[in-house]
Amino acid sequence: MRNHPKRRLLLVLGALSLWCGGAHAGSYEDFFKAIETDNPLVIQSLLSRGFDPNTVNPKGLPALLLAIKLSANKATKLLLEQPSLRVEVRSPDDESPLMLAAFAGDVDLCAVLIAKDADVNKTGWTPLHYAATNAHIPVVRLLLENFAYIDAASPNGSTPLMMAAMYGNSSVVKLLLEAGADPSLKNSKGLTAMDFARQAKKDESMEIIGAFVRALRPKGVW
Repeated sequence: MRNHPKRRLLLVLGALSLWCGGAHAGSYEDFFKAIETDNPLVIQSLLSRGFDPNTVNPKGLPALLLAIKLSANKATKLLLEQPSLRVEVRSPDDESPLMLAAFAGDVDLCAVLIAKDADVNKTGWTPLHYAATNAHIPVVRLLLENFAYIDAASPNGSTPLMMAAMYGNSSVVKLLLEAGADPSLKNSKGLTAMDFARQAKKDESMEIIGAFVRALRPKGVW
């Protein structure tokens, strides 16, 4: 059988397609392995060859979110230097890079993300909820300075103050109250910040919230 030119071309194109597919698969695996091991040299090599820094891993996590989640600081820094990087991405659980940085208490990373237009006031759980939960006061202050909504309601109606009362400490409770958080708000179960503090047996937080609640009551008329 004669080896027709068109047939030869199709065979060459098919082989090239298989080679490219294999190369891409290898690059994909290498990229996420480099993030896991915090290896910026491999990441930079792949990026310089055109690999997309916004690529999502098999579990649905964008590269930046994975790097922050794993505390891969060198990988995170390198990714943030890429002009095409998107900082407003979400995990399958609706977590953003700013939320993870806030939860970790990394105020410098939070500042970089905010400067790159990360959403301080995303719907649902917010970075402020996460910072208040872990009592990261510098991050709470940074978020409030960047107009974070202090009484943001989570999907179940819980506010950052409620999270601070349950999981944080009295210092972050006091900071939020002094910044204007409303202690009278209730979540979908009808619980207030005081109820959260009481459930967690946070006596000092209960005292602080109680004092603010009393201060909000109308004064008697003489």
